[in-house]
Amino acid sequence: MQISDLPYRDPGVPDARSGPRFLLWLGRGQLGGQAKSLCWGLLHFSGVVGLPYTLGMGVDAVIDRDSTRLLLVGGLLALLGVAISVGDAMLHRTAVTNWITAAARVQQLLARKTAELGSALTRRVAAGEVVAVSTGDVEKIGWFVEAVSRFLAALFAVVLVCVGLLFYAPELGVVVGIGVPVVALAALPLLPRATQRADVQREKAGKATELASDTVAGLRVLRGIGGEELFLGRYREASQEVRKAAVRSARMWALISAIQVLLPGALMITVVWYGAGLVADGRIAVGELVAVFSAVATLLYPLRHFEEIAMAYSFSRPSAKRAARVLSLTRTDAAERPAAAAAAQAPAPGGDLYDPETGLLAAAGRFTAVVCGDPDLAGRLAERLGGHPVDTAADGPSVLLGAVALDELELDAARTLVLVQDKDPVLLSGTLHELFAVPSSGAVKAGAALAAAQCGDVLDALLQSAPDGVQDPMDARITERGRSLSGGQRQRLALARSLVTDPEVLVLDEPTSAVDSHTEARIADGIAALRAGRTTVVLASSPLLLDRADRVVLLHEGTVAAAGTHRELLHREPLYRAVVTRETEDERRLARAEPAQLEALTGIEESA
Repeated sequence: MQISDLPYRDPGVPDARSGPRFLLWLGRGQLGGQAKSLCWGLLHFSGVVGLPYTLGMGVDAVIDRDSTRLLLVGGLLALLGVAISVGDAMLHRTAVTNWITAAARVQQLLARKTAELGSALTRRVAAGEVVAVSTGDVEKIGWFVEAVSRFLAALFAVVLVCVGLLFYAPELGVVVGIGVPVVALAALPLLPRATQRADVQREKAGKATELASDTVAGLRVLRGIGGEELFLGRYREASQEVRKAAVRSARMWALISAIQVLLPGALMITVVWYGAGLVADGRIAVGELVAVFSAVATLLYPLRHFEEIAMAYSFSRPSAKRAARVLSLTRTDAAERPAAAAAAQAPAPGGDLYDPETGLLAAAGRFTAVVCGDPDLAGRLAERLGGHPVDTAADGPSVLLGAVALDELELDAARTLVLVQDKDPVLLSGTLHELFAVPSSGAVKAGAALAAAQCGDVLDALLQSAPDGVQDPMDARITERGRSLSGGQRQRLALARSLVTDPEVLVLDEPTSAVDSHTEARIADGIAALRAGRTTVVLASSPLLLDRADRVVLLHEGTVAAAGTHRELLHREPLYRAVVTRETEDERRLARAEPAQLEALTGIEESA
């Protein structure tokens, strides 16, 4: 896999049972890239390892005044230089390729999981955690994957040097063979504590980032209530906590780095001191001492990869654990039964939408409104109608579309059939052309959807704020999450985007809660006209929307309590009237008492 081939056509099915298993699965998926990186690493480190012995031969050739052997040493040095240069360049190239492709694979897996779970993802995992996994954790996982091949090549170099010294200079080779493992493993006991401190720093940094994001998002409100300084003070405290955690983490890593410098230095001093005594006794030649000293000095380079692989694994293991936790989430319990999911076929067009849990039936091709006094229950119902409930065990059996369970359909088929717009839709940054570039039937054009959602003033506002030269409002850009627009403007643009998709079933959760009554009435007419002949379910309590619906269903305590038109329910259902007209309990008691009082007064007049 090359960088130019990204993205993956199919990133595969990850082993998300644990963090280490996920890392192992990633490594197995890149065996070809790892093999290339290992081969180039072996070439590079073989050249590095060969330098000390060649230098020792050169020193002996100078001492012996052997010009032929000196020329041979010069040729060997040139050859080793080419091997080191080419191997290093290609090792870096293949290692970076492994890093980027591994990170891209993880990001694709996370994006696929996000699309599969929809808004249910942020109810199971914090949104900040998902962002952290998709950014920082992905880089750490990629770092470990690419460091494996470089570590194996470095390990080969260390073993080759130690074994070679045992044959080249046995007395010094024994010292090096004992000292190198000590140097390589000395920092391992400190790594768990260093990783723990790094995790604390990451957690505090995540909280500070979340606080900053909330402050920026609510800056307009904060200015209105004069709360900027309060939140800025909180952010200062959070940033100071991050600074303290970063300093504590840096101290531990500084200690590890100091050990990696101190112990190799001590090994070199020991080798020089002991080797000088051997030379003085005539037990080894000067060239051998130079070769051994150069070999020990050369070992410092591959030994750094031991520290790096330990750091990479220490950082990537918790990152892989977090990524595996997100990737292990399933849309529903039915997703764990692949045979049942594969057997389900998409229903024929024109089927009713039925929820066995509540008893709600939305007739095909009709505009159905649902009134529910509990906003949380309405939100869960919207998720269920979309085929991705938050908790399958708690939310009961799957919703049926034309007698086919949505949970058992393929994800793409379910999303094509049913679209849910929640009460807080998100607008992505970009132009209006990009906003409406969504999968759709093509039957509803952007202009018709914008008109039905009453977005004329939104287009004018975007055009006025656009740079000079922008004549078409569809070329105007929307800022991140549409923060330059009011809540009502964002809501109407999101509604227009949903109308453009033209799904077989459209579920809208409070689509006009942020607009005025006059605009709401026109939007209700626009939805009814544009969705004529298509199944539309609106969860709302606004009389203007309810009056345009073909059928209104009242939910009470999680089940259907009444059904009819808006006007019928107003006259015969006190509970419906209380929810829609916002009657208080005192007003309801007074309304029930008025007929009895009138009857009593009538009886008094007749007796008189």
